[in-house]
Amino acid sequence: MKGKVVLVTGANGGLGTYVTQAFLDAGATVIGTSRKIQQSDFNNPNFTALPAEISSGEGANVVVAQVVAGFGKLDVLAHTVGGFAGGQSIAETDDVTFQRMLDLNLNSVFHIVRAAILPLRQTGSGRIIAIGSRAALEPGAGVGAYSASKAAMVSLIRTVALENKDAGLTANVILPGTMDTPANRKSIPNADVSKWVRPEAVASLITWLARDASKDVNGAVIPVYGKDA
Repeated sequence: MKGKVVLVTGANGGLGTYVTQAFLDAGATVIGTSRKIQQSDFNNPNFTALPAEISSGEGANVVVAQVVAGFGKLDVLAHTVGGFAGGQSIAETDDVTFQRMLDLNLNSVFHIVRAAILPLRQTGSGRIIAIGSRAALEPGAGVGAYSASKAAMVSLIRTVALENKDAGLTANVILPGTMDTPANRKSIPNADVSKWVRPEAVASLITWLARDASKDVNGAVIPVYGKDA
């Protein structure tokens, strides 16, 4: 992927760290953004840290503008930002929790994707890869706000795929099951982590979807459920 300019959101998160490193290992120029990312997070000359807030349209526009101004183009957007809340039925879910799930899992992807579409179209082979959740297709009791926000995100990305295929731009969603991240190990201490999805496997799939070889894959919703499938 030498010569490709990649923007990774949540680049120093539980999955984002693996995604960023996978793109760097593939030779891409990677701009990693999150609220607290630092240049020292990745020891690679092809990495640039861009601390930013993408929860608003203005913030997302600034991030994309900085990438294009600094690197001349944008080839790939890999969106790994998200959040989880559970344990409440729909009847018990308060407005704040529901809105927080929409902000983290739907609004963030809307803002950054909307900002990135024009420069991605201009390359003639742009790529958008977003991380959803198994819950988007298989909602469970007690996670209604989370599931709804992820399902809406899937619909958004598939719409983007349809609207931009004329420019060679593809947009796809990966739906992981529970991933083996430090945060998940802490929150579910007695789980059988051997059944969880390895972040490096998801990162490998993301980098493949970003390559020219994936040009015929568009609007796909790809389940990666691990051994719990």
